[in-house]
Amino acid sequence: MTNPPLLPARLAVIVPVYREAANVLPLVERLRETLKDIPWEAVFVDDDSPDGTTEAVRAIAATDPRIRGIRRVGRRGLASASIEGMLSVSAPYVAVMDGDLQHDETILPTMLAAVEGGADIAIGSRHVEGGAAAGGFSAARAGLSDAGTRLAQALLPTPVADPMSGFFLLRRDLVERIAPGLTGRGFKILLDILLTAPRGLTVAEVPYSFRQREHGDSKLDAKVLLEFGGLLLDKFTGGIVPLRFVAFAAVGLIGVVVHMATLILLVGLTGAAFGASQWIATFVAMSANFVLNNRITYRDAKLRGPRLWRGLALFYVVCGLGAAANVGIASLLLRDGIVAWGLAGAAGALITVVWNYAVSSTLVWRTR
Repeated sequence: MTNPPLLPARLAVIVPVYREAANVLPLVERLRETLKDIPWEAVFVDDDSPDGTTEAVRAIAATDPRIRGIRRVGRRGLASASIEGMLSVSAPYVAVMDGDLQHDETILPTMLAAVEGGADIAIGSRHVEGGAAAGGFSAARAGLSDAGTRLAQALLPTPVADPMSGFFLLRRDLVERIAPGLTGRGFKILLDILLTAPRGLTVAEVPYSFRQREHGDSKLDAKVLLEFGGLLLDKFTGGIVPLRFVAFAAVGLIGVVVHMATLILLVGLTGAAFGASQWIATFVAMSANFVLNNRITYRDAKLRGPRLWRGLALFYVVCGLGAAANVGIASLLLRDGIVAWGLAGAAGALITVVWNYAVSSTLVWRTR
C-alpha cells in the first residue's frame, strides 16, 4: 500500500475497543476507502485487551502514520475511552464509532458535511427514515436498546431519534468545552454529551443500517442498561451523590434480601439454630454483595484471578468492621438517649454503608 502525502488531519476517528483484534485491519481498510478524499487519522483506544488488539493496531501504525493506538492499563469503559481519544487529537472534527464493524463508515463524509454546514453534532441513526437496526441485534439486545432509547427520548432536552447510538461526529472544540462535565461512565457516551452540552444543540441524524457483528462478542448486556440509568440519575441530580455510591447502596439492599432469604431457609425450613444461621446468612450476603459489586459497581476495576480471592477476603474484613461500627454507634446513640431505637439503627446502617463504600473503593477495588 502506498500512503498519500501526510496532511494535517481534518477528521479524527476515535475507536474505543476491547477484544477486537480481528476487526482492526478490516476497519482500517474501510476507513482508507471511505475517507480517501479527506485528511484523516484514526485513534484506537484499547482497554488492555488480552487478545492482541493493541498489537494489531501497532502493526498497521508501523506503515501508516494515520493510525495510532492508546493502550489503557487500569482504566476501563467505552465512555471514558472515547473521551480520552477525543482529547488526544488536534483535528477540528472528531467522530466516535465502534470497532466491531457494525457501524457504517461510509456515512462519515455525510456526517462531516453536516457539521461543517452548521450542525453541532451529527449522529449515525438507526431510527430515522432510511435507517435500520434489526440486522445487528439479537432479540434480547434489541429489547435492551429499545428500552434505553424510549427512556432517553423522554428525558433529553433535544429531540433525538437514536440517543443510544454510539456513532457520532462533532467539533473538537465542543468536546473541549464540555469535557470537564462529562460523567465518563458506562457505554453511552453520546447520551452523556447530549445531557452535558448547552441546550439548543443543532442535531443532524444521518440514517444507516446497523450491521451484524462478524467477529468477537457483543458488550451490550443488562449491566450496560443499569449504567445507563445511573448516568441519567447523575445528570438529573447534578452529581450530588456519586453514581458508584448509589450502585453500592443498591447492591447492599439486595444483600439484605439475600441475608433474610438465607435466614428463613436455615431457621424456618430446617430448624437450624439462630446464632449459627445468622453467621451463615451474613457470609452468604457479603459474598453476594462482593460478586455484584465486582460485576456492576466496580465493573471498570473488576477483579480477576488471584486478585479476586484477595479482594473477597479483604471485603469480608471491611464489611466485618463496618458491621461492628454499625452496632457500636447505634448502641451509643440509643444508650445516651440521643435518638429512638429506629433512628439509632438507621444512623448505624448509614455509617456502615458509607464506611464500606469508602474503604472498598480505596482498598478492595482501588478505583482511580
